[in-house]
Amino acid sequence: MNLLFIVLPAAVVLLVAYFTYGRLLARLFELNPARKTPAYELQDGLDFEPLDPSSLVPQHFSAIAAAGPIVGPILAGLTFGWLPALLWILLGCIFIGGVHDFGALVASIRHKARSIAEVVRENMSRRSYLLFLSFIWLALVYIIVAFTDVTATSFIGPPTGDNGMVGGGAIASASLIYLVLTILMGVCLRYFKMPLGWATALFIVLVGAAIIAGPSIPLDLATLMYRPAEGAPADLYVAAQEQNAAAIATISQSRKVWDVILLIYCLLAGMAPVWMILQPRGQLGGYFLYFALGAGAIGLILGGGQVQYPAFRGWEAALPRANAPLQTLWPMLFITIACGACSGFHSLIASGTTSKQLKNEGDAKVVGYGTMLMEGMVAIVSLCCVMMFTENSNELSGTPNQIYAHGIARFLSAVHLPQGIGMSFALMAFATFVYDTLDVCTRLGRFILQELTGLHNWFGRVLGTALTAGVPIYFLMIAPNVAVDAKTGLPAPPVPVWQIFWALFGASNQLLAALTLLGVTVWLWRTYNARWVWFVTGLPTIWMYVMSTWALCLMTLPRFHANGGVSLPADPVPWIGLVLIILAVMMLIEAIRILMSLGTPPTAKLEALPAAAG
Repeated sequence: MNLLFIVLPAAVVLLVAYFTYGRLLARLFELNPARKTPAYELQDGLDFEPLDPSSLVPQHFSAIAAAGPIVGPILAGLTFGWLPALLWILLGCIFIGGVHDFGALVASIRHKARSIAEVVRENMSRRSYLLFLSFIWLALVYIIVAFTDVTATSFIGPPTGDNGMVGGGAIASASLIYLVLTILMGVCLRYFKMPLGWATALFIVLVGAAIIAGPSIPLDLATLMYRPAEGAPADLYVAAQEQNAAAIATISQSRKVWDVILLIYCLLAGMAPVWMILQPRGQLGGYFLYFALGAGAIGLILGGGQVQYPAFRGWEAALPRANAPLQTLWPMLFITIACGACSGFHSLIASGTTSKQLKNEGDAKVVGYGTMLMEGMVAIVSLCCVMMFTENSNELSGTPNQIYAHGIARFLSAVHLPQGIGMSFALMAFATFVYDTLDVCTRLGRFILQELTGLHNWFGRVLGTALTAGVPIYFLMIAPNVAVDAKTGLPAPPVPVWQIFWALFGASNQLLAALTLLGVTVWLWRTYNARWVWFVTGLPTIWMYVMSTWALCLMTLPRFHANGGVSLPADPVPWIGLVLIILAVMMLIEAIRILMSLGTPPTAKLEALPAAAG
């Protein structure tokens, strides 16, 4: 079957959902362009500044998308087959993820653009607020751990593609050049008053040049660190393929070095002014997303491509790579694909920065609901990068970013773009999305710790950033340098840290979505006292609560059981998983207590305004 016959109907479904369910949400939440938004009420030219949807949509889209809708769909597609992944992406982003993002955005603007945690405090209790903040911070740490290591892994690897031109060192070089260019763009915008359009066009060209130049100046730390023993192959990656212990240890150590370097970047970027890195990189990152979607569209329309991967691999399936744990479709599918179907991280963006820039309430539909559907399309394009290859093909043997690169390169081959350049673009785009996630998470983590400690001065800023960027170092360093293949007894690469933490990240992220939906549901019930609340946000809350806590329990509780009795693991991962479960249960109890005490609250009084927007 041609890929186009799957992707085109999926796109139509998402488009119809926007004009039907999206319109219904706008009416139920009583969106009205005549109601003044916080962007106008609190306009200060710094945080509160009204933006047209044409500017706000790409900014919000870039911030929420990151690498999640690439990694999750690829892992889920490999594990369970593409059909369950596709169905969850479509149903999830229409009825759960889109409602979650839209609800968080509207709740924020109705509370003076305060964060979703502040919405919880006002509508539930201070205890709920503190529980929610603690949960968010732990979830952010998991996100940083997972995305730091997956990026570090992409910076290591032998050259592949046409003439062996694309290797980890090339991607590392291009990525570092890209970061320098974003800082230069920020300087040009702030101090030289360069028009945004001209600056964007210029630096997109320069980033393209960096992608092309990367293979000529590769920064391969693993090769630089390798000291071959007598008789061992001189080439690091050849030695690793021959299961040489020293070569495998060198690759593992170099990945840890990159982990530390990336966390140092998080530390600096988390405290840097937003004009220096966050804003220019967000602008360029939005275009990377558009180009990635465009590459998929071009490949599907011009090149076609057949579906070769199995649609369904079974209710229990193992990832087709060494040392991968056995997983069950229920509930693991729903936490493996987070971004692209539903992601709690989106609520932090919607209520953190986007709500302060929303020009009028009518724009909430396209910004909050529409961008989630667009992210669903990013996830579907990523899933196509699995669907187009056979089950045991070499293209599916690498990490998710490498699989994504092979797929995008195949799409771009329809316009005769060399495979090497296509892969370099895809890997660079992936790194760009991850940078968005890393420093935004670090900055948000700093805000949370400052709020919890009350330290809003320079010391609190440094301490909050240092803890948020520093705690992940511990988790990234605990993985063994060299593992042993259970079948052969020979040295083998250890399971990457990102692979260990992805399921934990997904579960905590989805539980964050459940907690957000819970807070939005309480707010809606207090405001409208309408039965539709339980169907629109109540049922999604229950679904996300059940799937995420189920997954967390499966990943955490067995670790406290050994030899038929209770065991206290030395590994900190199950302990943090247990803390997340306890926090979620406590907040659920708090919500039930508050809802029961409310009884039938009076409908909140809203000022008389013209007819609601559709």
